[in-house]
This record gives sequence, structure tokens and C-alpha cells, in this order.
Amino acid sequence: MTNRLSKHNSPYLQQHAGQPIHWQPWDQQALDQAKDQDRPILLSVGYSTSQACQMMARECFQDPQIALVLNTHFVNIKVDRNERPDLAKIYQTSLQLLTQQGGGWPLTLFLDPKTYLPFFGGNFFPKVSRGQLPGFIDLLMQVNEAFNTQRNDLNEQGEKMRQALDHLVSPAEPPALRDAQILAAAREALEGKYDAQDGGFRHSPKLPMQSALERLLRHWAFTRREGGNDKTGLDMVMMSLTKMARGGIYDHLGGGFCRYAMDRQWMIPLFEKALYDNAQLLSLYARILTLGPDALFGKAVEDTVDWLIRDMQAPEGGFYAVMDDTREGANGEYYLWRRTTVKKLLSAEEYSVIETLYGMDKPANLNNRWNLHRYDSWPSVINRLSLAPDEANRLLSQAKQKLFVSRQTRQHPTTDTTVISSWNGLIIKGLADAGSQMGRPDWLDLAQQTADFLRERCWDGQQLLRSWQPDGDNAAGYLDDYAHVLDGLLALLSARWRDEDIKFAQAIAKTMIEQFQDPVNGGFFYTAKTQTNLIFRPKPTLDEALPPGNGIAANALAVLGELIGEPRYVDAANNTLNWARANMARFPDHHCTLLNALENSVFPLEFVILRGPEDEMARWRAALVKGFTPWRHIYAIPYLGVQHLPSYIPRLVTSATQQRVTAYFCSGMECSEPITELDQLRVKLS
Repeated sequence: MTNRLSKHNSPYLQQHAGQPIHWQPWDQQALDQAKDQDRPILLSVGYSTSQACQMMARECFQDPQIALVLNTHFVNIKVDRNERPDLAKIYQTSLQLLTQQGGGWPLTLFLDPKTYLPFFGGNFFPKVSRGQLPGFIDLLMQVNEAFNTQRNDLNEQGEKMRQALDHLVSPAEPPALRDAQILAAAREALEGKYDAQDGGFRHSPKLPMQSALERLLRHWAFTRREGGNDKTGLDMVMMSLTKMARGGIYDHLGGGFCRYAMDRQWMIPLFEKALYDNAQLLSLYARILTLGPDALFGKAVEDTVDWLIRDMQAPEGGFYAVMDDTREGANGEYYLWRRTTVKKLLSAEEYSVIETLYGMDKPANLNNRWNLHRYDSWPSVINRLSLAPDEANRLLSQAKQKLFVSRQTRQHPTTDTTVISSWNGLIIKGLADAGSQMGRPDWLDLAQQTADFLRERCWDGQQLLRSWQPDGDNAAGYLDDYAHVLDGLLALLSARWRDEDIKFAQAIAKTMIEQFQDPVNGGFFYTAKTQTNLIFRPKPTLDEALPPGNGIAANALAVLGELIGEPRYVDAANNTLNWARANMARFPDHHCTLLNALENSVFPLEFVILRGPEDEMARWRAALVKGFTPWRHIYAIPYLGVQHLPSYIPRLVTSATQQRVTAYFCSGMECSEPITELDQLRVKLS
């Protein structure tokens, strides 16, 4: 047996294809070999841009002595977290049950060859012992000895693990709190975790936690709808978004946000830009901009979209997964500046602006260099330098352009060129939300092109693929892929209606229910009925880096069901909430995405369907979308080129009717009579 990874197009698997270890992908051949030879499986799960994964690869997986032990006593399986998120999710959960500690990457587990249940594991292991971590080669010998001499004990432990996993997908229970109480408890808990000094939650590392910020923003909006005013909640969102857009987590020259900051002040990031983070932030900044213009937020959105187009768009369409700047353990070489270099590139006036805005007159913040981080607001800097606003803006723009051009000559960060369906569903939504709010039809074009790419390259009419790469053998999709693509299509339909998109949305919803729904208890499994060789089928509900599929599916199906008048979709959404309510009541602030769907039970959705000439509909729509009203969904459907309509909208229209806008206001599957005056519709909505 030799290393079998060379034929796989996963960037992570390719990193390990030349190693002396006889790595295999997770497939039937590898599993059969482990069973036939009765060898334990070493399961190593990671991803291409993880520093810890790269470190363990250098220390352990390229070592001939370690390779000899692994090849002699184990069947070695390497898995890309992004390619097989089901295995990553299942075995990360298993490790947490096994060790009673948090997980991490890389994921290193030893599995029974017959049951695939783990009996020992951890994350990073060094070659020789370091601190509390055992040396990997010594660990391998101990694990092999235990497997050969303590099989009965390991089998008993495995049975306990199976029972614990089964308990994780328990049936619905009565919740301890009513719906309104669950929503209020989440709001209180989030404020308890909020960092009043620097925004965000907790101290460090500091993650954007987009789902939590959206929950606060929605709670403020719904409180205001009921006549209250949760100003504190809104302030938490505004401050967090401001600190992020000013901070070093944001790329001030090239656009885009890094994964997280390693310090409390958002100054020093992990220099990795993931598509899913930026997609969610586009939507979040677009939502906050519905409350009024903001130069800082608007510029962050514009530059982030520019980065997506410049660095992340595949030639065939769709967007790449991650851009990372980690080389041989160094983090951020592409982004850091020496003060002498900046001075040489800029005029004295330009440098004065950069120095004042980005604190280059202060001590260096990373390895004797500067990662750009705004220390103050732009108006305050202009005032301090006694510059006219137009002159200050010109100097800043010139300086940033010079620095960007110079930076482009450096070794560029590496890019994981996998096009992942769920992440592209998120970017469809982000582009649709931002394009609609900021009046950028070119961004809506880009969202439509991405939807077309997914429909043409990742959808075969029956199932959605997890990802796409040229000449790749791509696996079937998971719940997250279906849910996020559906959610993105609904956002795109709200911004610009197309027959192709509503047909695609209904097809995605139909397959998602058929393949993933739990028909007994409600909710959705992460894996499809056809996906096998798994020790259990998780039903994720907790907010993670990506919003959980159950929360997105519950909200999207409720919207789609009421939009097209299909009760089956609404029932599937309600059954998901019925199953998940007890978990939401136990840990409300960890279920922000599901709480957004729960709000639909407390405050019914509203739909406004517009039909008429496109220019006039655009005027109506612009008047209706001012302010943040997450309970209201507006769809402008032209008369020409549209055949797929909600069932309650008249198909036959006269030539006279086509000359004016007609609106239908719907809530709770019931609709008003046609409304032909904008002021009349405003009164109805108020």
C-alpha cells in the first residue's frame, strides 16, 4: 500500500500526498483494509490553511520513523474538513465526549476498524513530548499496545460512546421557557458576554460572531415594533461593527475581513480570510446600513466586494473558499509594514495621514512591524491634521493605492480554490443584501452569476454537490449546503426576481426535505439518507462559524412556504422548531440562528408582492425597504419573462393593469385585495 492522496484535488490532501505515510482517503477501500487486517484506523482531519495542521505535518508526518510505525501498525486515513464536514463534525463531537474538553484542529483520532468508534484521540501532537503533550511516536506505540491487549475494555468504552452519541439526537422535549422568554433570555445572556470596552464578545481571541450580532439587531427591531426601544442592544451591534471595520481584522488596503483577532482590541488577526465570514459580514453591514448611511461601513462593504472579485472569484464562476497567509509558521508577512518602507513609498503629506490614522507614530504592534489598525475615527484624524475633508480623502486614497500596489509585488497568500456550495450560498445572500441596499445592480448580477454556477455545476437535477473543482470527484452535499443555497436564493429573489431562481429554490427545498428531514421527531439530519459508513447522524443546532443548517432551514422553509403558498414547507419549519425548542431554552444565546426562526412563531411574517413595470416597482420597493424590518419580505415580480408565480397571484392581467404597480400584502397565508396606491400600502404596513 502506498500514499493514495495524489489523485485527489483537495488542497489539504495534496499537502500530504508526497509524505512517506501510506495515507488513504476515507473510502470503502481503506475501511475494508482496516477491517480485514484488524488494524486500528488513524484518522487525521484538518484543513489546508491551519497553522497547527501544517506544524504537525512538518514535525510528524514527514518523519521516516513515525511513517514506519504508522505504516506497520495502522491504516492511515486523511480527511479534509472542508470536503467532508460530516466526518469533521461527527468526530469532533466524539473527541469532546471522549476527553470532556473542547475540540480543535488538527483532529487526531484512533478508531476501531469494525465500528469506526474512536477509543483515543486529541488534536496536535509533537514528535517528542512537549509540556503536557506526549511525543507522537511514543503515543503510537502505546495505542497499538492497548489495541492488541485491552480489546474488551476498548469495546466496552466504544459501546458507551455509541450510547452517548445516540443521546445527542434525542426526540423533542417540552421547553422550560415560553418562546418570548427564550428570546429575552438570549438577549440578556449576550449582553452578559459583551465587551463594553472594545465591542464583540469576551476578550480574546475575538471572533466576529455574526449570528450573535444579528440576533441583537433583530431583538432591537422587534422590540421597537412592539413600541419599546432596546437602544443598548443596537449600541452593542454598532460598536462591534465599528471596531471591526477600524481594526486590524479588516484589510484596509485590499478589503475583506480575517477570521478573528488574537487580541481584545481587534488589532492582530489570524491572517486568513474565509469566504463564509465575509459573506455573513456583507449581510450584517447591509442590514445596519438600512438605518442610515455610514461612510466607514459603506467603504468596508465596497472594498470587500472588490476583494472577492479580484482574489476569490473562480474563472468558471463561484468563489473560492479561503485565502491564507501562513508560510512556514510565519503569520501575516504579506500584510505587515515597516515604517521606513511606508515613508519611502509616500509623500510627506500622504505619510502624515497614514501615520495619524493607523498609529505608525505608536510602537509597532507585530514583530517590530505594523499591521494597519485605525486608532481613531476618520473625522477626528482630519480635524487633528487641520485638513479640508476633500483634501484629506484625496491624500488617504492616494496613499492607500500606493501601498496596495507595492504590496501586490510581495509573495501572495495561498488560496484554497475549492468552490463550496454552502459558502457560495452565503455569498449569494451577502451580495444580494449589499447590492440591494447600496444600489449596486452589478453586485446583483454577480449574485445571479453565482446562483447560475451552482445550478449548472453543482446541481444535477436530483442532488447538490458539496463542492466543485475542475476535474474533481466531488461528493454529495450536506444539510448546510442545501440550507444556505436555499437561503441565498430567497435573498436574491427579494432583490431581483427570476424564474430560474424560484424553480431552483423549490427543487433544493424538495430534496432537502426528502433526504435530510427527520420524519419522526422533526428537524434535519446533517447527512442525507444515502450517506453511509457513519457512526451517527448529527442534527446540529448550535451557532458555529457557519450558522447551523437546522436554523437556516427552519427560517428559509417558513419564508418559501408562505411565499409560494406551500403548507408542507411551513410544517417542516414548525416541526424543526418543535424539536429544537428544549435545546433553545437550555442554551438560548448559543442558538441565535434558530431563534431568528422562532421569532416567526411570535411575530408572523409579512409579505409584500409587487407586480408591474420594473422602474415603477423599483420606486415602490425603495420606499418600502427603509429601516430594518426583518419580519417583512418584499418581492418585485415583473410581468414579462415570468411564469413561476406564487399560487395566490392572478395569472391573467389586462394591458391596462400592466401599466401600473399592483401590490398584495400577505401574512399567515392570507392576502389582501390588490392595492394600487403606494400610500394605501404604507398605511396597511403601518
